[in-house]
Amino acid sequence: MNLALLAILIFVIAFLLGSIPFGVIISRLFFKKDIRNEGSGNIGTTNAMRSLGKVGGASVFLLDFGKGLLSGFLGTVFAAMAEPTHGIAAGQFLLSLSFLGCVVGHIYSPWLKFHGGKGIAVAIGALFFVLGVWPSILELALFAVLVLATRYVSVGSIAAAALCPFLSLYLFWGNIPAIAAMTIAALLVIFAHRQNIARLLAHNENRIGAKKEKQAS
Repeated sequence: MNLALLAILIFVIAFLLGSIPFGVIISRLFFKKDIRNEGSGNIGTTNAMRSLGKVGGASVFLLDFGKGLLSGFLGTVFAAMAEPTHGIAAGQFLLSLSFLGCVVGHIYSPWLKFHGGKGIAVAIGALFFVLGVWPSILELALFAVLVLATRYVSVGSIAAAALCPFLSLYLFWGNIPAIAAMTIAALLVIFAHRQNIARLLAHNENRIGAKKEKQAS
């Protein structure tokens, strides 16, 4: 199949998967409220945990993580279709597009007027297929260590996003399109945390356990 067509298809499919706003769906369907009107207003795991409780938060995380996993898996399927004809570099590029598409869809969901979450759960899920198990575990470890050390979820999230381009540079060495797609996705995740970054610089970001109405998610 034509590489350009494969690239368009995997990006669109991953984008649509990523765009499913599970935070909103879970909050409305099972908790009879809109998570966007609760806490920080973010639809991701942290605000879901705070606004919907442990069960609701875990459900949102698993579903967001799952759509990332599915996007990454489909990326491997498309890569396998491309590699016999177009080579390994093409397969890596399609993998990176599955990652980028899912992240973009999650952050800029068309169902929420191009608003959404911050992309961490979906990104980690996709990375298990796009970069592999050990790089993904490394991402999770970095996230966990920094969150435990600082009690800032945003610090762990931003650091994990910043690590992604370096991992892709190592694993996709020389494949500029694939590295570029991974880097764009990471930058979008960091950009989605811009308000958190501003609060960190102003020393008024909320730590885990802080009882405030507005918290980072």
